[in-house]
Amino acid sequence: MTAVGEFRRAPILFFCLYIIAGSCRAQDLAPRAYIITPIHSNAVTLTYSFLDGSIEFAGNVPITGSTATVNLSTISIYHSFKFFGRSANFTAFLPYGVGDFTGNVGETGVHAYRSGLLPAVFRFSVNLLGGPAMDIDEFRKWKQKTLLGLSFRLVPPTGQYDPTKLINYGSNRWAFKPEFGYSRRRGHWILEAYLGAWFFTENPEVFSHNQYYPGLNRQSQDPMGVIEGHLNYDFKPRLWVSLDGNFWFGGSTALNGVPSPGTQQRSSRVGATASIPFTRHQSLKFSYSRGAYIRHGGDYQSVSAGWQYSWLGRPN
Repeated sequence: MTAVGEFRRAPILFFCLYIIAGSCRAQDLAPRAYIITPIHSNAVTLTYSFLDGSIEFAGNVPITGSTATVNLSTISIYHSFKFFGRSANFTAFLPYGVGDFTGNVGETGVHAYRSGLLPAVFRFSVNLLGGPAMDIDEFRKWKQKTLLGLSFRLVPPTGQYDPTKLINYGSNRWAFKPEFGYSRRRGHWILEAYLGAWFFTENPEVFSHNQYYPGLNRQSQDPMGVIEGHLNYDFKPRLWVSLDGNFWFGGSTALNGVPSPGTQQRSSRVGATASIPFTRHQSLKFSYSRGAYIRHGGDYQSVSAGWQYSWLGRPN
């Protein structure tokens, strides 16, 4: 293939895969995100996830047979505390991925292997109604009814990123997600609904300074709305199952200021989660999800298994 032919194909492929990487966050399913815990609660969680599936372009570009297989390992740290008299918590996530990406541009096959850190994620959540900050003794006497909460998720421009490469785990930009959460318990059942939106800063250096494009490309993305719902059933404390689903929309991108309306997303995902305790401090969590309707982006099946160790810290 000539350098001119590669130059024409490479930006198209990268442009689309970059969009997919950015949309993966919207596909997250997180049951019980607004369930409160006693203050000074702590947890460390190790999670392994296997993602495998196709990539949908909705006919926007001449790419066929696009697939991705990713092995994702994540460590997260959780801590709860009092915030102006309300229950609050902070969680940090650090993921590492190993993946293969393939596709055909015309008659030419393209393959990429990547191994490295994905962007770190930081989440702050505070309860607004139904869950005052409580120590362990108060918490034992408390019964959940309706909870309302707010959270803010921050994704800094961290992770593996090389502006000369077509495919990266990092996105070289900031991302922010404010979210409103609702949780209502009735007996053993808990109904949850979240409403949030992702906002993105510009990536000032996309597929640049290489043999195909010696100049500088920049990419921007419109906000993306996310609606998420869960139906939980508690068998006993820490032993529960959940049916999960979400829907996300928006997120159109622009390259060098030129909009691409065909990249607007309108997709949903469904799945299930189970948590099983096996000691006082340890539990296992398993989850499965798949695309219910994918208009544009990654149509993955995801299987996850996690181990969590939790403990109660000493009061101040």
